[in-house]
Amino acid sequence: MLVNILNIGYIASMVDGRQLKKAIDKFMQSPVCLDARVQIELPNGEMYDLTTMTLLENRVLGSSETHRLVLRCAKPRLKMGKIIRIV
Repeated sequence: MLVNILNIGYIASMVDGRQLKKAIDKFMQSPVCLDARVQIELPNGEMYDLTTMTLLENRVLGSSETHRLVLRCAKPRLKMGKIIRIV
């Protein structure tokens, strides 16, 4: 799971683009992962399908966070089976 690789061990942690790339690169080494469905788990435990990723520019002057990568999701159209384990 992406969360397990990116979890840096304390509450209110954020993931930046470098951390995301590092985790994605690790996943993409596996042929199984290349065909895997991409979902986002909401805080209430619901799983949503990833639909778009967009790079946006912030208008905050003097901020170190000049851009943000926004992931959008939607309720899945096809029901997934029960998760049996973390690989």
